[in-house]
Amino acid sequence: MPIKILYSDDELLVRVSKGDQQAFGMLYGRYADRVYAQSMRLLRSEELSRELMQEVFLKLWRMGRDLTEIQNLDVYLKKMTRNRCLNELRRMLREKKVGEVYLEDYDESHNDTEEGIFLKETRQVLDTAVALLPKQQQEVYRLCYRQGMKYQEVADLLNVSHATVQSQMKRALKFLRAYLKDHPDLAAVIILLKLF
Repeated sequence: MPIKILYSDDELLVRVSKGDQQAFGMLYGRYADRVYAQSMRLLRSEELSRELMQEVFLKLWRMGRDLTEIQNLDVYLKKMTRNRCLNELRRMLREKKVGEVYLEDYDESHNDTEEGIFLKETRQVLDTAVALLPKQQQEVYRLCYRQGMKYQEVADLLNVSHATVQSQMKRALKFLRAYLKDHPDLAAVIILLKLF
């Protein structure tokens, strides 16, 4: 028999906005594993992922009354986690060489317009590469990486086996890595955007 959820996310957010620690504990129990798993996919570090998970929930707790403005907590947490991971990756990239790109002179007060243009160009290069993939690989890639679906969810949606999805992703990523080697200036951004 499935376990009935006592409170919706919205009800819990209202309670947490009033300082209810028990409601916060329920939200934490509901979403902590998801935040940790997303962090692990991006950072590939248990320690950093645990720290980031704690930061995300600490920020959530500190939002207070603003919590009631959140429309979809799952989506909100995914975006917050992704942004925190990107900040951590930027920090790491400033300290290390990634391919042929150094970000040691990265200025936090960078021009958002220039960054937006560069990110758009990066996305266009990747989209071009994705368009060269066979149809099924394109679909699997888009569902897994662009929509954040798990392999089993994609397998169920496409009515194929988990192994097929895994194999298609492996082939797609191998092709994309080879294609993007011709664009070494985009290596750091691609890592930052979790395109691999």
